[in-house]
Amino acid sequence: MAGNKPSKKKVVISIKPELEAYLKRYGRTVELPLQYDDLLRYDSCIPLLDHDGNDTYWEQVYYTEYEREHLFQALTRVYSLLKTDGDTEVLQHLTVARIDYCTFGNTKPFRIRIINRLNDNYDHFYVKRADASRIYGLELEELLSPNSFMFFYDGNTMIEEHIAGIPGDDFIKSSLDTTVFNQIRIAKEFVKFNERCFVRLLGDMRSYNYVVDITPDIEGSQYRIRAIDFDQQSYEGRNSFYQPKYFKENNPIIFLGQEHMNVPTMIQYQMEERSLIASRIKASIRRTSNLFKVMVKDQISTPQKVERLKKELGYHHKTDAFSECQSMGSVVYENLKLVLDKDFKQSTTTFDFTRIE
Repeated sequence: MAGNKPSKKKVVISIKPELEAYLKRYGRTVELPLQYDDLLRYDSCIPLLDHDGNDTYWEQVYYTEYEREHLFQALTRVYSLLKTDGDTEVLQHLTVARIDYCTFGNTKPFRIRIINRLNDNYDHFYVKRADASRIYGLELEELLSPNSFMFFYDGNTMIEEHIAGIPGDDFIKSSLDTTVFNQIRIAKEFVKFNERCFVRLLGDMRSYNYVVDITPDIEGSQYRIRAIDFDQQSYEGRNSFYQPKYFKENNPIIFLGQEHMNVPTMIQYQMEERSLIASRIKASIRRTSNLFKVMVKDQISTPQKVERLKKELGYHHKTDAFSECQSMGSVVYENLKLVLDKDFKQSTTTFDFTRIE
């Protein structure tokens, strides 16, 4: 859908004390040796190009010798917090190989490349401005999706691990011309991915905002689509914005689904994903409850967007259940309950999160 884009660049939403208390309760806060603003003191930069000489929208940044010494030490310390729970024994082998900066994203991330001097193996992590929408998105990813994700918060700064996979746009260009068996599995995973995004209202899943993880399997491959951009967690007011199938960038995968799947098969895959989400909620009901208690009281979008999404979701579900919602958090809560209850019942499960203390 050509017009299915964010209405305008999203503003960074501050972290309220209630959300900060939730993050502290569940081990997401840590005292960092540096803050996001420290990385802004770079001395120079050059555009970072891909292997074909195209602009990547990233810049490689350079620091003075004084700044570099302090930053590199702090960044290797941050990496140890992500990977070894702060064990400093690994630090003697690690160094920062490169720092990249992107002004394209809402949180204007820095990408840190850490290299092991013993074998030249490298890894990445990200330093970003703290944003409430992104934090809610990451927490819902942890609770409702098959993917686990490590991040830390401190002050105005977020530290995030790197999500490995083939960027969705590159995958669509290079990997769809495969066996029919694999094409069916790709289409199946996209249906499930679309369902995960819609259930928890994660928006803007154009092909460059997710990656594809490929695992070789018997007589073919298994595919997992993973979101990498969570800035548009329940912010926009359009229902279609939360369904990846409506973005034209994803059309090649949509066409695979139309070729290899019928409607009953697609519904089966949707129901499978809803069942998995319901099971994950049962396994983490207390934490899910505590997250929504904070989220329904937070203001993470504008009243105009909330009202529009209430109307469009009400029309989609043919219900007036959204009429009393006063925030985007409450809209997500109602949508989650409706989607999981619609045509899918689990007598042992109740989705009344607010009853848990």
